[in-house]
Parts: sequence; structure tokens; C-alpha cells
Amino acid sequence: MPASMALPSLIMLSCIALLQFPALTESQQTGITRHYQFDIQMKNVTRLCETKSIVTVNGQFPGPKIEAREGDRVVIRVVNHVPYNISLHWHGVRQLFSAWADGPAYITQCPIQSGHSYVYNFTIVGQRGTLWWHAHISWLRATVYGPLVILPKTGVPYPFAKPYKEVPLIFGEWFKADTEVVISQALQTGAGPNVSEAYTINGLPGPLYNCSAKDTFKLKVKPGKTYLLRIINAALNDELFFSIANHSLTIVDVDAVYVKPFTTETLLITPGQTTNVLLTAHAEYPGANFFMKARPYSTARPGTFDNTTVAGILEYENPYSFPPSSFNKNLPLFEPTLPGMNDTSFATNYTDKLRSLANAQYPANVPQTVDRHFFFTVGLGANPCPKNKTCQGPNGTMFSATVNNVSFVLPKTALLQSHFTGKSNGVYTSDFPIMPLIQFNYTGIPPNNTFVTNGTKVLVIPFNTSVELVLQGTSIFGVESHPFHLHGFNFFVVGRGFGNYNPDKDPSGFNLVDPVERNTVGVPPGGWVAIRFLADNPGVWFMHCHLEAHTSWGLKMAWLVLDGILPNQKLPPPPSDLPKC
Repeated sequence: MPASMALPSLIMLSCIALLQFPALTESQQTGITRHYQFDIQMKNVTRLCETKSIVTVNGQFPGPKIEAREGDRVVIRVVNHVPYNISLHWHGVRQLFSAWADGPAYITQCPIQSGHSYVYNFTIVGQRGTLWWHAHISWLRATVYGPLVILPKTGVPYPFAKPYKEVPLIFGEWFKADTEVVISQALQTGAGPNVSEAYTINGLPGPLYNCSAKDTFKLKVKPGKTYLLRIINAALNDELFFSIANHSLTIVDVDAVYVKPFTTETLLITPGQTTNVLLTAHAEYPGANFFMKARPYSTARPGTFDNTTVAGILEYENPYSFPPSSFNKNLPLFEPTLPGMNDTSFATNYTDKLRSLANAQYPANVPQTVDRHFFFTVGLGANPCPKNKTCQGPNGTMFSATVNNVSFVLPKTALLQSHFTGKSNGVYTSDFPIMPLIQFNYTGIPPNNTFVTNGTKVLVIPFNTSVELVLQGTSIFGVESHPFHLHGFNFFVVGRGFGNYNPDKDPSGFNLVDPVERNTVGVPPGGWVAIRFLADNPGVWFMHCHLEAHTSWGLKMAWLVLDGILPNQKLPPPPSDLPKC
């Protein structure tokens, strides 16, 4: 299509999409509409001395940055030019009354088939900070991801000094193999999937990997200046420690919510999470370079995760040289000291420091009363090996994973569409258990029977229900941290602990004043976490572990939040271009 015709067509499509959603309140009408075109394309990319064809957006790896202000409407037209089905998720965006734009395949939409397109249309309401977007089908998010930066409304300052410059820092994982083949083989054999060969910073593995010195992310800074690093963990399967040698990091924001600032040498970030940090360069030129490093935090068995380290380089502009920005590789290179890979003590101490800003301008609206209490066990399990087949999971079985011993089975059509049209028979049932059907010592010796049940079950709750949910890790096939992401909502992390949750004693220690507000939280290994949220957003909302291997095994479920009574409490009809299965 000629360029002269493309713009009117795009505007027309956007106008059609805009008509699908209810009128915004006056406070929401302050923003502008921002248009993006995302072409899903194959691209040859070379890393670790090997070239492979990967799925990208607009041929970019990582993908393009989306930037908007609080109150803006964002319209992204996605055109699929690759042989895979695709869907995109705008991770952390509340999607108030725009569930059709959330993106997880077979939950809120059928995927976009090859040769087809879909317009994602949503408004940023009450959010500012760093979020991100990624593919939300199979393992395509291994290469299909990018930053989503939400600036404050015009004229509204940050609650900290304005930085000299803002820099996105995205951690990823690089596989030499095709990740679609990796997960397909694992699901066929019942074994754990092969692990990645490298981690990346902004798509680059860095000098600690073979043949990768030229593929190193370098952050140039000026002495005395302060930089805002917008850090995103887009890795498939690994929580990561991150540190910069001889420099402190001030945490100011997580998951696009301001926090009480605190300074640390090292941060921890799970897949799905974002963290904004202030980095202040030394006042004087130091005559040295500094490694920035990330490596995994994991309590899993060695060999079941990528235990390598990714490095970038922080370098200073030398005001005494010309040009001042030239890189001098002969300078001393300092290295940070990272915690041990299984340092749960550090992970706990770091996480405990996160507190909402909770002031008049940015209050922490923690539900003080609870309408519904839920208790979910989360962890691994097994399915029996099919007849006449050899399986490579535990004791000849097939790995699985469950919430309340239900391993979620993706339907063949989208849950939201099935719900909206009243055609749920044969698609899903509404009997997801609100607590484990069989109770056991969740963090002690596992039960003899580790087999799971399989099904497509949702949990139905009325509009505006205040929810308290305890996520309890189990010890079946080992204790691990599970980073859980809830679509459609932020939640407050009111409590966490190790061992089995005690409903008689543990609630007395809940923080209902300034708990951290997030969209993704790590369930401690061999422990539990308690969250609260208000179900003020009608639709079907996915909740899942953000370790992609566990999600593939079924560690996921869906909430169905019913419409409210008032007209402005109801989910609007789907857009006309909603993909079909």
C-alpha cells in the first residue's frame, strides 16, 4: 500500500476501534492518542557466533519502545507476517474496561493468524513508570518484547529529582535453538526444557560469553550526572540479581508504582517485573570502567537453569580527552560482587525494603476489609506417562504444574469471547477450587501421589469484590520461587513468609499501611505471599507464573470478574476486528 494511503487507512481503523469503548470521564480526557504500527517479521540475528531467524517487531531486537503519558490512549496496529500465530500483551497496563486489548492468547483473544491483523486499543489510567510489552503465546516472547514507558501527565514532576537522562535496560535470554522447538520437545518428552545459552542486556550477551565482546551493551555517563535506569526482566525462566561495580542504585519505582526510595548495591528482579533506579555517576572522572552484571537467583537443582552471567560496561566520558566520549579499553575494569545464586536471605531482605510511597499525591489504597478470602497452592506436579511411550519427567512421568492441583489447559477459543457471548459450554467450567481439595504439609515431605488434575476452570467473582489471596508454594519436586503475574489489576503485597501459611497467626503481621503495589510478585521458595486487590475491572483475567516453563506446564488460572450493575461498570462489546480461532 502506498504511504499516502496507509495513514488514512490507519486513522480509519483507529476511529473504528475508538468507537468500541465507552466515553472516558473528564479526568481521563486529558491525554492524546498515540498510534503505533507493529509488523511481526522474521529477522536473521547473530549471537554467540551463530545466526538464526527470530520473530521480531519491525525487524528490531529488542522491539521498539512505546512511550505515552498517563491519560493517553494508545492504538497499536499489529500485522502478522510470520508463519506463527501471535498475540501481544501490554504487561502491567490495567486495561480498565478494555479487556479485549490485554492480549494473552486464548484468554482474552484468539491469536492473530499469519497474514491477519488486530488493533490493540487502550487508555493509560492512573499509571506512570516503566512497564513492557511481549508476545503472549507459546515461547515467542523469547525475542518479541520491548519497553513501555509511561511518563507523568504534562507538568507533573517525578517525586524525585529529574534525571539527566533515562535509559531502558532489558534483561533477556538467548537460546541457540529455536525456542518453539525447545518447548515443543519438552512437552512431548515430559522433561524439563533445555536451558538458554546466555542472558542479554538490551539484546546483547556481552564479553563473558564466547565470541561476544563486540556484542556488549555500554552505558556512557558524564561525571556528576544522575540517570534513571528503567530495568525490565524479560528473561523466560530466571529471576536475576543485578549490580554495577562501585556504584549504588536508588530504587524509586517498581511495576510502574512509586516506592519509598532506598539505596542498594544489588537489586533482585523476577521475570515480568520492572524496577526504576537512579544511578548517580561519580563527581569526578574515575579513570576506570565498571562492569554491570546480572546472574540468576534460583533454588532449583543445578542444571535446570542457565547459571551464566551477563555483563555490560559502564564507562565515563573523559572531559580531558578528545573526543570525550571515546571508549578506552585500557582503563582498569572493576567488577561487582553479586549474591550467591541461591541467596534467599538477600532476596528476602531486599524484598522487605519495598514499600509504597503512600503519600497524599500517591496513596496506597489497600483494601482494609475483605469480601472473599482465597488460598491457592502453587507448585509442580506430574502427569502419568501415556501408554506405549517413554517419558523423561520425575520417575518416568511428565512434568506438570498446578494452582490448587489444577493444571490449566488452554481452550481452543478465547475465554473472554466465550463468556461475553454466553457460549461457555465445552470451553470452560466455573468450579475452580478456592482452596486445595486435598490438604497436606505443603512445604514439608511431599505426598506420595503427585499426580495432578487437568482442566479449564475459572474463578467467578462479582464486580468490586475486595479479594485477599494467599499463594502458598509447595515442595513437590523441590522448592522454588514462583513469580506470579495478575493481568488486569495491581495488587498490594500485604504479607509474606516461609513455611506453611497460618491463617490464625500470620494476618496479624500484615502491612495494611504502605505495602508495595505490584502486578508481579515472587512467591518465596518454600513459603507464601498474601496479596489484596479490588476486582473493579470486568473481564477474564489471566494469573500465572512468569517462569515460562512452569506456565507451559499449567501453572496458571483465570479470574472471571462479572459486570457491575451500572452502565459504566460493564465490559463493552469486542472490537470488530477481534481475531477468530
